Amino acid sequence: MSELMRIYSNVSAMQNMNSLANISDKMGTHQMRLATGKKINSAADDPAGYQLARSLETRKRGLDVALQNVSQAKNVLNVAEGGYQNVMDILQTVKEKATQAADYSLSSTQRSSINDQVSALINEIDDIVSETTFNGDSLIDGGYAGAFHTGEGSTDQLSISLGDADSTALSINAISLSTANGASGAIATVSTAIDTLSSRIQDVGEYKVRLSSKEQSLSVASTNTEAIRSSVEDADFAKEQMEVMKLQILQQTAISSFAQSNSAPQVVLSLFR
Repeated sequence: MSELMRIYSNVSAMQNMNSLANISDKMGTHQMRLATGKKINSAADDPAGYQLARSLETRKRGLDVALQNVSQAKNVLNVAEGGYQNVMDILQTVKEKATQAADYSLSSTQRSSINDQVSALINEIDDIVSETTFNGDSLIDGGYAGAFHTGEGSTDQLSISLGDADSTALSINAISLSTANGASGAIATVSTAIDTLSSRIQDVGEYKVRLSSKEQSLSVASTNTEAIRSSVEDADFAKEQMEVMKLQILQQTAISSFAQSNSAPQVVLSLFR
């Protein structure tokens, strides 16, 4: 018997209704992707893809924080280098004064005056050392040593140690320019202090070079990680819009077919005329 002659169960209408429901569900999925910009909006959309996307997102966030850490570390070293450079400028002046005081043409009064100037400069060196701080920590007093976290892993660290730049550490705290001989000896002492400080500034420069290299690597890794996550999770708007348009057409034809299926059993009434 033809299904057309059955009116108790309109199988054709039921099939069309199921098809319409499936089309509507699919359209809802694609419209959600267009609304959020993501093709994976829940684990049910793609369990494996969801897990991979979350793993990549975690790595991306870790890399971004590490990048911030590297930038902060460079700021710390910039402050330290600024302090060292200020001390270096004073040492150069002290050496000039020592060279001046070593000349026998000066009187004792003049040397005494120069010695007072140098004593004030040495005190200024100690002031610079105590005032060169970052977040309350002194940087160039010999006590700043630790590790900057420069990656997403637990062992991605750069250990640093900043040398002491005060007058005692540089062995210039006891120099005297009151006599020509004392001034001559001070020249050698200050020269050695300049060499020592130069070495410490060099260390800072090497740390900064390494940090710049890490910064570049982290930036590239972050970009590549985000690119991979995007390919896994982000929606292709052109494709999604194309699917929505296709489903809209199918939805309209399904509604039309469903309406025809509902009205088809009325042909049975013609048998009673």
